[in-house]
Amino acid sequence: MPQTHARIDGPVIMVGFGSIGKGTLPLILRHLDVARDRMVIIDPDDSARAIAEFAGIRFEKVALQPHTLRGILTPLMAPGGFLVNVSVGVSSVALIELCREQGMLYLDTCIEPPPGGYTDPTKSLSERSNYAMRESALALRRPGDDPTAVVAHGANPGMVSHLVKRALLHLARDLGRTADPRTREDWGRLARDLNVQGIHIAERDTQRAAIPKEKDEFVNTWSIDGFLSEGLQPSELGWGTREKRFPSDGARHAFGGGAAIYLTRPGAGTRVRSWTPMAGPIQGYLITHNEAISIADYLTLRDGAGQVTYRPTCHYAYHPCDDAVLSLHELQGNAFRTQSRWRLMNEEIVDGVDELGVLLYGHANNAYWYGSQLSIEETRGLAPYQNATGLQVTAAVLAGMVWAVENPRRGVVEADELDHERVLSIMEPYLGRMTGAYSDWTPLEGRDGLFPEDIDADDPWQFQNVIVR
Repeated sequence: MPQTHARIDGPVIMVGFGSIGKGTLPLILRHLDVARDRMVIIDPDDSARAIAEFAGIRFEKVALQPHTLRGILTPLMAPGGFLVNVSVGVSSVALIELCREQGMLYLDTCIEPPPGGYTDPTKSLSERSNYAMRESALALRRPGDDPTAVVAHGANPGMVSHLVKRALLHLARDLGRTADPRTREDWGRLARDLNVQGIHIAERDTQRAAIPKEKDEFVNTWSIDGFLSEGLQPSELGWGTREKRFPSDGARHAFGGGAAIYLTRPGAGTRVRSWTPMAGPIQGYLITHNEAISIADYLTLRDGAGQVTYRPTCHYAYHPCDDAVLSLHELQGNAFRTQSRWRLMNEEIVDGVDELGVLLYGHANNAYWYGSQLSIEETRGLAPYQNATGLQVTAAVLAGMVWAVENPRRGVVEADELDHERVLSIMEPYLGRMTGAYSDWTPLEGRDGLFPEDIDADDPWQFQNVIVR
């Protein structure tokens, strides 16, 4: 009998019913005590309506626009309920404000801007960055005990913040250090004392379908709309105190906490060197993600005058499935004009693993990767309507919901502020093999001098060595 983790007495509203929504629904019904007749799913695309209705859940085919959002949602809301936002193009800030007014809990997997916010040509690169979107959500924080709103809690952002904390404890244990961090400052001091220079969210997806990608088709294992949106934003990374040289195409934000910088080029056109245990060395895309900023910010230490004394560099290094790489190459060749057809791989997948974890580097043991290695075969035995990539996300949605129900008056919170062991305990049954592995690989490996390169041979983990020029 599946374990029931929490009870939700009020209505449950799911905004969005794409790949993540479809995969999240059975986990909610399996592990949360909810009244199905008080659940509703809202999405402008009703192609998956049958899944909802088969489960006895009401489905509303409607697009939530800024001027219609309140009128549509308010009649469905009540104190003690929960709104789960797994959409693209529905403002997270607007939904959080509405949930606050109605006494509802809230969770999203990404801080979404209003429609068009990712590619609005009237906005500067800084204004359409994840940094700016994060600042807009954090600006909603205020004194008091507002209903909990968990922002950016999928696999990444989300799960990876919890993996960082566990990896830090593993590293401390293996280096013979005593560690019992309780506060944000404790975690920052631990990372500093372990000499963690930086963190890659290092992911390699090897899932493969029986149907090959066709011309003018974008193929992926998770939300293509979401992937394209973030891929066309500027590359972003948490900028660490150990970096010697600022990127020639880098820029700083003129507002906010200052934990991150951005590059003046899209993430879908920017590659970086990293490593995972199964794949070994990889070249991934430096796609912007909220966790690159939030992790770097969370681990930042300042002196009494407020000056930053320690911060790790942090960014995503994403090697998607091979058909998605081909899709990105085609996209780049078309000057980033999107393909006319999209296909989300699921039932046609024949094999493969999504290897998603965090690579902590620069310390005495060089590099330590910790994370989930989840195969498509394992996924199909664990939950319906998803592949390995999706299940890592939907398990995090479930765990974040449970934490919010258990901590209902915390206001706006990020993954880094949650109890990492409580969250991971809920997720782990769905994550396949949890693996920790050390490596002596560095970004200088294979740089044999056949061609001139501007590298720092004395400090292998400098960002100038990581980025692919």
